[in-house]
Amino acid sequence: MSSQVSTSRGLHPPGKLGFESPHVWPLTAPTGQAEAGRGDDQDVRLLSVAWNQDCGCFAAGTSNGFRIFNCEPFKETFRRDLKSGGFGIVEMLFRCNILALVGGGSNVQYPPNKVMIWDDHQSRCIGEFAFRSDVRAVKLAKDYIVIVLERKIYVYNFTDLKLLYQIDTLSNPKGLCCLSHHSNTSVLACPGVHQGQVRVEHFGLKMTKTIPAHDSHISCMALTMDGLLLATASTKGTLIRIFNTMDGTRLQEVRRGLDKAEIYSIALSPNVQWLAVSSDKGTVHIFSLRVRVAGEDAINEQRTLEGPRMDHQNSSSSIDPLIQTNIGSNASSSLSFMRGILPKYFSSEWSFAQFHLPEVTRYIVAFGAQSTVMMVGLDGRWQYS
Repeated sequence: MSSQVSTSRGLHPPGKLGFESPHVWPLTAPTGQAEAGRGDDQDVRLLSVAWNQDCGCFAAGTSNGFRIFNCEPFKETFRRDLKSGGFGIVEMLFRCNILALVGGGSNVQYPPNKVMIWDDHQSRCIGEFAFRSDVRAVKLAKDYIVIVLERKIYVYNFTDLKLLYQIDTLSNPKGLCCLSHHSNTSVLACPGVHQGQVRVEHFGLKMTKTIPAHDSHISCMALTMDGLLLATASTKGTLIRIFNTMDGTRLQEVRRGLDKAEIYSIALSPNVQWLAVSSDKGTVHIFSLRVRVAGEDAINEQRTLEGPRMDHQNSSSSIDPLIQTNIGSNASSSLSFMRGILPKYFSSEWSFAQFHLPEVTRYIVAFGAQSTVMMVGLDGRWQYS
């Protein structure tokens, strides 16, 4: 999906992705075809957006290159404009100089079946992977490169680019795949080989767990940073379920709504207290998680990531007031005491906060510093609250 990116004169949310006054780094593009100026942004089409591993920044793949944006404070920090060639997938490795790039749009120079591992510090490609079918997604971690095709996932060693694992999946046109980023765990979650099934690989423990998450096909999923909790949604888009990835136990179920919806993204807060869901209904729902109560030491340990990290900025825009007002609990029906007698939705857990967005575009959501909720859309808009 792609949409026209229009210009903006402001960088304060809500707003555009700040293409009016970019910061252009004088570096050499992958093919030596970097444009010297900012070019005509009105002709640039936004092809994809993706958070980095700690959601401190995100990458925007465009029809003529890519751009990197810092989240808090919001600003463009890096761009590559190419004379010919855009990227449908731009995956970052924290904030370091390593990127995974896959061609997109009307690009003929970078085919969609090839992954380039690009070292921007050395201005050269340090690895290439070519396949017979289009690449649906790429995930990076300190030790792994994960490449997702429609029916197979390949896991490579980051050090020597050798193939470690091949995983078969059900048809996966969205490229659904999650990878944990904690220094002590290596967990991958992806669709299984049967409808509604999620396969969880604990690489460090050399253990595979299959979770029957839904009756319908999986449409979206997310892992906590340590990979111990998994949140999933199906193509119905009404329920989000949270599982223990070690034993497959369902720990909690929350309800987005009653009508069918396409879930665009699921996000779990770093302190594992909140869950956010965006959908084609133009609403971001915030839920309270009751699956884990972590002390300060456990939270600090969980936030310890191997690799480059960001220094979070303080923000007065936070959902902390909502947390205090609602005492961290989700809404429920006044008839929930009749559980088992009335239809199931009367006893459901509902969101305690909502953000309304345009329904005409796809938004992905994440949690930032101080429990801020960040949203970026394929219409080029950025918002946080």
